[in-house]
Amino acid sequence: MDITNDIKYIGVNDHDIDLFEGQYVVENGMAYNSYVIVDEKIAVFDTVDARFTEEWLNNLRAVIGEKSPDYLIIQHMEPDHSANIAKFMEIYKDTVIVATAKSFAMMKQFFGNDFKDHQMVVKEGDTLSLGKHELTFITAPMVHWPEVMVTYDSFDKVLFSADAFGKFGALDVEEDWACEARRYYIGIVGKYGTQVQALLKKAAKLDIQTICSLHGPILTENLEYYLNLYNIWSSYSVESEGVMVAYTSIYGNTKKAVEELADMLKAKGCPKVVVCDLAREDMAEAVEDAFRYGKLVLATTTYNNDIFPFMREFINHLTERNYQNRTVGLIENGSWAPTAAKKMAQMLEGSKNLTFTDTTVKILSALNDDSRAQLEALAEELK
Repeated sequence: MDITNDIKYIGVNDHDIDLFEGQYVVENGMAYNSYVIVDEKIAVFDTVDARFTEEWLNNLRAVIGEKSPDYLIIQHMEPDHSANIAKFMEIYKDTVIVATAKSFAMMKQFFGNDFKDHQMVVKEGDTLSLGKHELTFITAPMVHWPEVMVTYDSFDKVLFSADAFGKFGALDVEEDWACEARRYYIGIVGKYGTQVQALLKKAAKLDIQTICSLHGPILTENLEYYLNLYNIWSSYSVESEGVMVAYTSIYGNTKKAVEELADMLKAKGCPKVVVCDLAREDMAEAVEDAFRYGKLVLATTTYNNDIFPFMREFINHLTERNYQNRTVGLIENGSWAPTAAKKMAQMLEGSKNLTFTDTTVKILSALNDDSRAQLEALAEELK
C-alpha cells in the first residue's frame, strides 16, 4: 500500500487471534502496522507480532528489494510491535536502531541484547534526516507504556503515532472507526488521559495531513474528527448524551426493575438509554459505554455481604481507568440486610467529579409500590 510516494505500508492482518492482549474480543481480527520510508536513506517503522515474521519481511523486501534499511525506528516496545527486532537485525546487520533510552532497556529485557553497537538514542525534539524527509521524534510516555515516542515527518506531514489513534480490527474488514477505536482507547489507553492530553498539545503545533497508527487504518481525511474524539476521551468528557444502565440479576427481579427504569426514562424523553447485563455482555463494551455517556446507573444485588461479582469487576474496570465527570445513580436489591448501594458508592469514592443522584432505589426481594416510586424519582432526576 502506498501512503505517499515515499512511504509504504508493510504491516499485516491477523485473523487468527481471538483475544487481543488476552482479554479483548476482536471478531474482525487485528492489524499490526509497520511502515517504510524510501529516501536517500531507508527507515523502517516498528515490526509486527512474532507470528507474522516472514510475511512482514516479505512485505519489506517487496518494497526495498535487495537494499538494506539504514534505520529501524522503534516507537513502542509491546511485543505485537517489537517482536521481530532481533530477527530483523540478524538479516540487516548494519541497520541502526532509533529509539528512546527506555526502549533499549526493554530490548535487553526481551531479547537479552540492547544492540549497543547499533543504537541511536533519541529524546524529545531530536531530528533525523533521510534526505527529503526530516523526522522529528516526540516523546509520549505512558501512551501507554513509558518508553513510547511518536515521529513526525515534515516532508509528507505524516504523524507516525504509535498506539495513539489505533483501533481493533484488521485492515481488510470495513467497519466504523469510532466504535472499535473507542473500545480500544478506553480499554487499553484510558487510564492515561493526562498523558494523552499532553501528546495532543504537542500534536496541535504540527501540520498533520496523515496519521499512521500501529493499529487500524491510515487516517487521511477529516482529521479534526479523530483528534476531537481523542480530546473528548482523554479529558474524560461526555461524548454522547444519554443514560447507561449496567446491572446484574440473579432471579430476574433486579432485571425487571432496570427494564422498568429504562421505559420510564424513554417516556420522559431521555435521548439515549443503553441497558447492559454485565453477566452476559462483553465487559469491554460495557466499559466503553460507561465512558461514552454522561449518566450511569448501577443496579445489583447484595451478595455475600458485598456485591455481585460481575458488578464488582465492572466498577474495578471503571476506577482503574480514572472514571470521572459523570452522574451516577444506584439501585440495590436484597432480601435481608441490603448493602449493595453502600458498597458500590465506596468503590467509587476515589473517582473525581462524580455526582450521585438524590434517589437511591432499594428493592427488598421484588419491586413494590415504594420501590417503583423510587424508580420514578430516579428517572425524573436522570431524564
